[in-house]
Amino acid sequence: MLMWAIIFLIIALVAGLFGMRGVEGVAMSIAKILFFIFIILFLITLIFGLGWVSMGAPPAA
Repeated sequence: MLMWAIIFLIIALVAGLFGMRGVEGVAMSIAKILFFIFIILFLITLIFGLGWVSMGAPPAA
C-alpha cells in the first residue's frame, strides 16, 4: 500500500511539473489517503506486535 502512495505522489509531482492541476490534485489526494491508511495499519500492527511479545510466546501444543 505504501508503494501505491509513492506512485500517486510521483504522478502528482510530474503532473504539477507539466501544469496539469486537476490530475495533480487528484493524485495527491489519493497519495495522502493511502499514506495515512498505511500509517494507521502500521501503528495497529506495531501495538499488537508489542502486546504479543510482552505476553510471551504462545504455549507449545
